[in-house]
Amino acid sequence: MVSLVRAALRLNYVSSTTLKNAFNCSTKFNHLDDVYKWRQKPNQQHRHLATVIASARKSRSEKKSKTYLLITVAGVTIGSMIFLNTSGVEGKAKEEIRTLSQLGMPNTTQDDDETYREWHATERTDLPTYEIDDVHKHNSLENRVWVTYGIGVYDITDFIPKHPGSDKIMLGAGNAIDPFWAIYQQHNTKEILTLLEQFRIGNIRLEDNVGTDDMGSPWAYEPKRHPLLKPTSERPFNAEPPINLLAESFYTPNDFFYVRNHLPVPVIDAESYELEIEIETPKAHAGETTKFLTLADIKALPKHSVTAAIMCGGNRRSEMTEVKAVKGLSWNAGAVGNARWSGVLLRDVLIAMGVKSDESLHVIFEGADLDPTASPYGASIPLSKAMDERGDVILAYEMNGKPLSRDHGFPIRVIVPGTVGARNVKWLTRVTVANKESSSHWQQNDYKGFSPSTDWDTVDFTKSPAIQAMPVTSAICSPNVGEKVKISPKGFITVRGYAWSGGGRRIVRVDITANKGKSWYVADLEQEDLPDGRHYGWSLWTVHIPVDKSLRGQEIEIWSKAVDSAYNVQPESFHNIWNLRGVLSNAYHRVKVILS
Repeated sequence: MVSLVRAALRLNYVSSTTLKNAFNCSTKFNHLDDVYKWRQKPNQQHRHLATVIASARKSRSEKKSKTYLLITVAGVTIGSMIFLNTSGVEGKAKEEIRTLSQLGMPNTTQDDDETYREWHATERTDLPTYEIDDVHKHNSLENRVWVTYGIGVYDITDFIPKHPGSDKIMLGAGNAIDPFWAIYQQHNTKEILTLLEQFRIGNIRLEDNVGTDDMGSPWAYEPKRHPLLKPTSERPFNAEPPINLLAESFYTPNDFFYVRNHLPVPVIDAESYELEIEIETPKAHAGETTKFLTLADIKALPKHSVTAAIMCGGNRRSEMTEVKAVKGLSWNAGAVGNARWSGVLLRDVLIAMGVKSDESLHVIFEGADLDPTASPYGASIPLSKAMDERGDVILAYEMNGKPLSRDHGFPIRVIVPGTVGARNVKWLTRVTVANKESSSHWQQNDYKGFSPSTDWDTVDFTKSPAIQAMPVTSAICSPNVGEKVKISPKGFITVRGYAWSGGGRRIVRVDITANKGKSWYVADLEQEDLPDGRHYGWSLWTVHIPVDKSLRGQEIEIWSKAVDSAYNVQPESFHNIWNLRGVLSNAYHRVKVILS
């Protein structure tokens, strides 16, 4: 059986026949890995192929049926949008679990994700069996909307009107989602699988089951990681170092730098790598509208280095979750690192093409990491940031004096200093100057902040701007939570951590208290001596706090708060900054320890 992924790739990207004719090659796209490899090996023929590829896309889009288009994008839509809203279903979920157990479904009393994953492979004896053609017919609200997962058939019609992205969910009607969830592994959790099972209406005939055995695994070429990194998810791989390591070095060692991947890590051939620069709008006044740069071309340009901290928008999300559950990876305070990045200024490249700064324009970045429809990870920043001579936006090929590792964007990533990590796109393949922001999911429907009163029933992602500069924050790296801290002979304990603010704002002060704010102590700062506005690296801090020796054996709570050059200060608690995505988590950092 030809997998849906192959069908998706042939439709949405470029057919293997077209590529064969264009490249005069004998291979075809047999699985997702082939697309990754092709995307990284366009070399000089890419520019000659632009016309034929565009023509092929247009021709195929005109000829393919609507049903085939639905198959192409079904899983991405379902996988990334549909089963994310679990608010208000906890009671129903518990009732559903009890009912399923009575019907002979795998025992969920073990409460592990693996047990829940068995549901989609288990026949529901209380439900009817359908043919795949029956599912295909249910692809509209009028006919009901069905999808399949494993041998299960699910009617999601009643769920669709409750979701803010209902128009996009409809693209997944009447199809199987298995091949896509093979990539989006984060959906295989008990919360999402419990919600999915509530919509189950039957079983699919075994001969019609769409599985993943005939897929080439996009995870086969994942790089090796340092065992000290603590994963928040395995596929895609996301991990942070033990937080006490962060305060040990001003420049975070490359192996200990947190990893944030949204999709499988692509395999890239440095020798055939090319970066495409395209100017789509006449408002940029460019004399040259398209340029292709090899890695050698980029390295031949004037080298520029900048120290910049990169922080995930969800850093410290686990603390916000203690107020109320949010959706996202449960990061502690280690989803941040500081490095010396080297490469070429994007500004120099754009100026060489004749681009003029315009505050109404945007720069869109696309990576080589692809979803099942061959759509890349994408993000954008204002053109004014890229063109600012103090903005220090670079096409980086080195990290702390070494070539970028695969997890950190080899061979080229964009570094946008002072900006949320999501805009620092890795495995860069295309840069576009355009009239509008990136249309990617991660620019339009993620990495945005909302009011604490906004929930998944009322959220409208079009009403909030995409995060660019991050707010001021700090974290205590040592001592750790629950650690026994020895009081020095002079009656002090030592506390160390990091502080950072977005937009190049310098940290001017870090205040620490060990008695809930009755007295505060100002920490000593380790930071670069740079002008405000270009202070893109973090600040490490150390403070010696006097404590009463009579408190030995008792628990105390240490708080930290940072102040930046604009006198922005961290809020006291998470209650009033809670948001449903758990981003911008910058309240006081609090660590409880035992004095000894």
